[in-house]
Amino acid sequence: MNYHLFQIVNDTAGRSDLVDDFFEWTAVWLIYVLAATAAIPVLAHLRYGRAALVRVVASLGLAFAVGQAVAAFSTEVRPFQAHAVHQLIPHAAGPSLPSDHATAAFAVAFAVGAFLSRRWGLALSVLAAVIGFARVWTGVHYPGDILAGALIAAGAVATIGVVGRAYDRRTGRRLGTTA
Repeated sequence: MNYHLFQIVNDTAGRSDLVDDFFEWTAVWLIYVLAATAAIPVLAHLRYGRAALVRVVASLGLAFAVGQAVAAFSTEVRPFQAHAVHQLIPHAAGPSLPSDHATAAFAVAFAVGAFLSRRWGLALSVLAAVIGFARVWTGVHYPGDILAGALIAAGAVATIGVVGRAYDRRTGRRLGTTA
């Protein structure tokens, strides 16, 4: 099913230079736009203390560490290593699961949503989903790799949230999010 979904998306690639150019740019560069956009709610909330920022960074770090551990045990190679695909961007061979781009993008989006601002988190989640789709379109990841990155990110944010709330209870601190 993972390969079938990949084929549905990737087989559409290569038909329009304009669309391909958009997804090529998105697959490589949109993550930097997402990071810069995430800086807006981060900077806006610094006046309330650094606890939320620490939780966002910790979520990203934990998600990345778990993603690297999963990749170390993964036997899933990239689509272009196993199939004839429309590979639109260059990429080194190696483990495909999970997508580092998706893991990082969803970790930032979910963490901003959980610890800073639900609205900004939702907007960043849309960008993260577009990044993930573009990674499939360009032939460097399967849809399951993107889903795995999103699930790892969600788990990391949830873990940091639980640990953070326990710390808050222990120290008598309060950390909330805005709508």
